[in-house]
Amino acid sequence: MKEALASVSYGRDAFNPHISRAALDSHYDRHLGVHAVDLVVSHSPRQNHIFGALPEEDYERLLPHLELQPLELGCAICEAGDHADFGYFPTTSIITPLCIMENGSSAAIAIAGSEGVVGIPLFMGGGTIPNRAVVQSAGHAYRLSAKTLKREFDHGGPLQHLLLRYTQALITQIAQTAMCNQYHCVEQRLCRWLLLTLDRVSSNEMNMTHELVADLLGVRRESVTVAAGKLQEAGLISYCRGRITILDRPTLEARVCECYAVVNREFKRLLPNKALN
Repeated sequence: MKEALASVSYGRDAFNPHISRAALDSHYDRHLGVHAVDLVVSHSPRQNHIFGALPEEDYERLLPHLELQPLELGCAICEAGDHADFGYFPTTSIITPLCIMENGSSAAIAIAGSEGVVGIPLFMGGGTIPNRAVVQSAGHAYRLSAKTLKREFDHGGPLQHLLLRYTQALITQIAQTAMCNQYHCVEQRLCRWLLLTLDRVSSNEMNMTHELVADLLGVRRESVTVAAGKLQEAGLISYCRGRITILDRPTLEARVCECYAVVNREFKRLLPNKALN
């Protein structure tokens, strides 16, 4: 750890001589139970696909404005109708926009991980966020103020180009999700969501309760239990106490509906340095 301290800074990749050892030791993350220095050493904005594809000049210009944020499972980073102050660029977290009905029913309309950004209305001119955004997988994201994000987008160039291409891919994902929810069974939709999530995490394990999955898919908890039970009986997944482990990805891909492949192809076509498998 002592050696690592020599290369740590907040918001940049280079050494910052103004950060004292005492300050680093005292900066403790209460939610995750680790020192902030550990988080910074293992994280870089380049882990996000959009920042990773930026030319060095554009990347360096953004670095001083980026803030690393730990995100807890299930927390909402914004509510529908909020005037958002930040755009979030996930690195190790997954954030899901949820459409909430008046009776409390909900369904996920998309999924955003290290390939993208949450906060499209901030640079497209909408200003307010139309959906609730919930952390589906705990981890980290870099946030950028709405003012800076809009200014950089209006500046044109590589960032604007990447954000527009990501937006096009996201529109495809939203449209395909709507079709999937209408025409495919819960088991197929669960397979799709598991694979989309698996593409955005670093292991074959994920923490998701049946309640959270039910909210994401817009179905009853009992339906998720039945669908997950079938996948577990077939040896495709293992589920225990909110932790899902993928045991047989090839067979899971064979059972999923065509929606998964459609979304994956579009993201890989539109975004250069692939963040998805």
